[in-house]
Amino acid sequence: MQTVDLIQEIQRLPLAKRFYVVEETLKSIKKDELNQQMELAAEELYSDYLNDKELTAFSSLDL
Repeated sequence: MQTVDLIQEIQRLPLAKRFYVVEETLKSIKKDELNQQMELAAEELYSDYLNDKELTAFSSLDL
């Protein structure tokens, strides 16, 4: 389904259902953006955790 077709289908929905589609779409976008930001932050810190023993000193206590 093309984007134009999808938009036309959404426009045919009753107002309450259109709001629902928008809300769920925004939630999905926010979740994806947060996941992407967390992934980027983890990648940026990865080398620090590999090279800085102070950051991992207490991990030896983990079971």
